[in-house]
Amino acid sequence: MRKTILGIAAAFVLVGASGLLVLYLVLSRANRGEAPPPPEQKAYGVTSLTRIQPPRVTFTDVTAESGVDFVHVHGGYGRKLLPETMGSGVLVFDFDQDGHQDLLFVNSTRWPHHRYDTPPPRTRMALYRNDGTGRFTDVTAALGLADVDCYGMGAAAGDIDNDGYPDLLVTALNRCYLFHNQKGERFVDITEQAGLICPGWSTSAAFLDYDLDGKLDIFICHYVRWTPETDLHCTLIGSEKSYCQPFLYEGEHCQLFRNLGDNRFADVSKEAGLHIYDVLGKKPASKALGVAVHDYNDDGWPDIAVANDTTPNFLFHNNGDGTFTNVGGRKGVELINEGRGSARGAMGIFWGYYRDGETLGLAIANFSNEPNGLLKYVKRRDIFIDVANAEGVGGPSRLPLKFGLFFFDYDLDGRLDLFTSNGHIEPEISRVQAGATYAQPPQLFWNAGPTDEGCYREVEPAHAGPDLFKPRVGRGAAFGDLDGDGDQDIVLNNNNEPATILRNDCPPTTQAIRIRLRGVECNRDAYGARVRVWAGGEMQQAEVTSGGSYLSQCEAILTFGLGSHKQAERVEVVWPTRDRRSATFSQLQAGFTYLIDEKDGLVEAVPFRRPAP
Repeated sequence: MRKTILGIAAAFVLVGASGLLVLYLVLSRANRGEAPPPPEQKAYGVTSLTRIQPPRVTFTDVTAESGVDFVHVHGGYGRKLLPETMGSGVLVFDFDQDGHQDLLFVNSTRWPHHRYDTPPPRTRMALYRNDGTGRFTDVTAALGLADVDCYGMGAAAGDIDNDGYPDLLVTALNRCYLFHNQKGERFVDITEQAGLICPGWSTSAAFLDYDLDGKLDIFICHYVRWTPETDLHCTLIGSEKSYCQPFLYEGEHCQLFRNLGDNRFADVSKEAGLHIYDVLGKKPASKALGVAVHDYNDDGWPDIAVANDTTPNFLFHNNGDGTFTNVGGRKGVELINEGRGSARGAMGIFWGYYRDGETLGLAIANFSNEPNGLLKYVKRRDIFIDVANAEGVGGPSRLPLKFGLFFFDYDLDGRLDLFTSNGHIEPEISRVQAGATYAQPPQLFWNAGPTDEGCYREVEPAHAGPDLFKPRVGRGAAFGDLDGDGDQDIVLNNNNEPATILRNDCPPTTQAIRIRLRGVECNRDAYGARVRVWAGGEMQQAEVTSGGSYLSQCEAILTFGLGSHKQAERVEVVWPTRDRRSATFSQLQAGFTYLIDEKDGLVEAVPFRRPAP
């Protein structure tokens, strides 16, 4: 499916008067009092995965034609300093609230202590405004972000003052930044007056309302204690310096900032129970690179999963009284290598109901020669079990070095697929490890549904096209519907390389709905809201969250693939409030992005920009 301007125009012509009638019927039926009871669930058939072929859904590299010309720079000059291995993240968000997903690419920088032979051009992060068709304009300078000079890591977005516009958090070496969004016209640095002090090496971050007071708080991961002067000397080949692994460095505690109102925050990390120490009780146990928020046990309070690099992962259970307890060990989230007893090198992390509407999974991207973790939550036992091998993810993911990772339904069949962005940290790895390369192709795992060989099958270029699998030094990764056609495109921030935009060319015959939430009494972004969708006798669910993946954040709109079904019979929203109030809507037609307001219900339905099938 080629997405041309003519095709887009044709789509809107087709919507025309009949589309207005459909829109009226959709809105009126959805808000019409009581909804019917949820349809009876259908049981999935169990078949052999080897007899099932992934659908042909092509991802096309449209970076050049999209207008995105961002190039990441890690600043390396031969000394091989540890931060050069990390790359940076990408943020998919609608900063000006025009209904189109915009992009922010975080950049590192050249080292200020080094005198380069030729004065290098200045590096900076880049903010791109989307015109709604997937074409972008660089508005970094116009929005006040061109002068930010830092060795940047990650980014997250959240509306800290509930004014309707998402504010921006950027993490970096030795500091972080909080930018207030001035109604989509400019970002203003309020870090100092907000009290957001984060020394050390901050990495991934997420907004959440951990105390359910209607205001977004901030969680920030921290990696290891490092300076150019304390960078260690490691070798792979003779005496040549190589990049060291983090187990040689002391870790740093994660931070939690409570929103006090008036754009002010207080660091409550220690009293909230986030200072976790090693077995001797002396050094921080955290070497955090990824964070994913989700109410895993469905008690109404958002919990926090943290991916640690070479130390056990955390699962911070929200006690509902302003404190958290790290239950990672007893719940099975730590992920220790079998036979070696060492923790895996975890990077990206993501939650999703991957097997059916009730089976919650926590996916974790790990180092080379360590498979991805796929932790299935067993609710009746209140524990997680690693089912990566059983579900078909473990073996194929072992060799690559994985960073960005997320669940998404790329073929809109109602089942969550899995994507990883891969790339090694050591440019010379092929000289010492057979079969290993610095640039590595991403991996896409298609979800066939429960079979006797597991859910997932690794997708090959024959089914998704060659562009997706081009070797890259992959790091930050996120998804979002960039061209408004209802499917989810992929955005990659590659280390010391140009960024990549991969357009999802899902066939127009596939059906979906997209749900955008707007909080009133809860936080404006509705982070923590749970949405359940019934279509064709099957249920899906997802939670609106910030953070996830690696140093990145995906779009906040939820996409539910409906396959061939023309409507969702029932949609339920559970708002993130202490009384967990809910709203139910019926007969939502496929092909629309629906805006649901906490107070006013379903207030808008925007048709996808699709040509006729």
